[in-house]
Amino acid sequence: MHVRMLSGGLAAACLVSLSLTGGQAAVAAPQTAAPLAASVLTYDAGGSAEFRSAVDRGAAIWNESVDAVELRPAAAGQRANIRVLADNGWPRALPTTLGNGTVYIGRQAVNQGYNTVRISAHELGHILGLPDRKPGPCSSLMSGSSAGTACTNPYPNAAEKAEVEGNFGDVRAGRAPAARAEVIVD
Repeated sequence: MHVRMLSGGLAAACLVSLSLTGGQAAVAAPQTAAPLAASVLTYDAGGSAEFRSAVDRGAAIWNESVDAVELRPAAAGQRANIRVLADNGWPRALPTTLGNGTVYIGRQAVNQGYNTVRISAHELGHILGLPDRKPGPCSSLMSGSSAGTACTNPYPNAAEKAEVEGNFGDVRAGRAPAARAEVIVD
């Protein structure tokens, strides 16, 4: 900021000096790039049953953690990028393309004692382009179930945040993200 102000002041001084000496000068105002808007992804948690608040909290955690993407509940009648469902199996994500797919909040893991908000944030992480990183510590959201039932950390670590920022930064800059279409069972 100080450099910009100094260079702006220097340009103004040169302009005044040239004006006083009869010379002509043209100074272009410095242009700064406007920040790119976040990619907005909508999610439909209507089928997430008793896990609705955990899904909303998982989405809010991603919104607090990254700038390049924002997760919002889909409006009534709106087709969502992400569909979230509850079932009796193990939690899993079925990404189709970056930012799109289906998440299952499986009761099997919940019944075994895994934290529902961590499950939600983890599975949404897959839709945001993150792979499992197993085995891993509790500090890694994408370590998933390998961190054990005592782990309740629903927050991505710095590397996970940076990866999502990069994934969606590419989209915002007009570069195509890497294609992904796989079932990720945790």
